[in-house]
Amino acid sequence: MICGIDEAGRGPLAGPVCAAAVVLSDDFPVEILNDSKKLSGAKRERAALIIYEKAAAWGIGWSTHEEIDKINILQASLLAMKRAFHAMMEEADDLFLDSLLKAGEFEVIADGNANPDIPCPKRDAFAYEGNFSCKTLVKADAKIHAVMAASIIAKTTRDALMTDFALMYPEYGYEKHKGYPTKAHIGIIEKLGPSPIQRLSFKPKALQ
Repeated sequence: MICGIDEAGRGPLAGPVCAAAVVLSDDFPVEILNDSKKLSGAKRERAALIIYEKAAAWGIGWSTHEEIDKINILQASLLAMKRAFHAMMEEADDLFLDSLLKAGEFEVIADGNANPDIPCPKRDAFAYEGNFSCKTLVKADAKIHAVMAASIIAKTTRDALMTDFALMYPEYGYEKHKGYPTKAHIGIIEKLGPSPIQRLSFKPKALQ
């Protein structure tokens, strides 16, 4: 069994980073999957609904803009990945845990080259102090189906939250750019100053 982990939101100037952990079922329709960046918004949304319905297990983890400013975006991303994995395991049903036992091997693959150092549960007790670690793979979101699925739900979940933030702070236009450093977004920050969800440690050249 493979658990794929990926994050969304490392590059924006505002908002949290979101990570997802996913284990796909044997009969999952993998043909709907791809790197989330290569799918249209509509295809991502449709794929996310199928992942939620048909995946063997999934979990979401966050790291806030305050945490990003405190520990840096890399460490915050790895923290969100850990939280996503733990959320998946805490919400896993008995059928998934039984399947995990029978599988004998449980491989965790995180996208990128920085290891979130997630200890996998032991086969006999599902204890988090197990000796099996998470592996990393650059561009795993274009190679491993479970990581593609994680990429999709991390992206769609974060986008939905940023759309909610747009209702709270409509002047910043988060529903359009999702916090990424577009020319329009930088112009708004120059005019209005940082929003309440701004990553104050991020200093694009235009704002220095």
